[in-house]
Amino acid sequence: MKTVLCYGDSNTYGYIPSLGIRYADGIRWPGRLKMLLGQDYAVIEEGCSGRTTVYDDPIAGWKNGRDYLKPCIHSHRPIDIVILALGSNDLKANFHASAADIAAGAETLVDIIQTFSLEDQGFSPQIVLVSPPEIGEGIISSEFYGAFLEDAVERSREFPHYYKEVAERKGCIFFNAAAYVKVSEEDSLHFDPEAHRIMAEKLYQVVRQIGAEEQHGI
Repeated sequence: MKTVLCYGDSNTYGYIPSLGIRYADGIRWPGRLKMLLGQDYAVIEEGCSGRTTVYDDPIAGWKNGRDYLKPCIHSHRPIDIVILALGSNDLKANFHASAADIAAGAETLVDIIQTFSLEDQGFSPQIVLVSPPEIGEGIISSEFYGAFLEDAVERSREFPHYYKEVAERKGCIFFNAAAYVKVSEEDSLHFDPEAHRIMAEKLYQVVRQIGAEEQHGI
């Protein structure tokens, strides 16, 4: 059995726009991915609302994605594939981070996954580096306006360029979420059920391709 770790933020957790509660297992994309992959795969859902790449939130500092990454890898080992889906929360105004800065934070996490996994479980998992979706233009009327300002929209559009560079440099599989899904118009940040469905189906194809390449020794 192969283990897939989904390490992300509120869209990995399954945050319901405007409600804040969680979508059911069969709606959120990691849960749907688990159903699509079937019994040959274990899918670990490690989504946390507000999680950043490497930034300490001044109110909830424990949401720094770097701090929990090693314990997470250790507790779920052996891990074959990591789907790393972070960066949207780094766009918050108080972090003053450019898209390049945020991609650099994601690269730090990639480094940790690769080096710590090699030490801890004897091999490094394949990493699917997810470039986050674009922030919706309606952010100015969202309940999250203030934490996110208008400039977050443009910075989010720059993600694919910088995340692709990281993926190529580190030998990751690049996955551009913005090419497939949009965030809900309700809050301009979170996925609706259709976006979760699409994410699951597209990532299913990626995971299955990894399995096919391993089987043929590519």
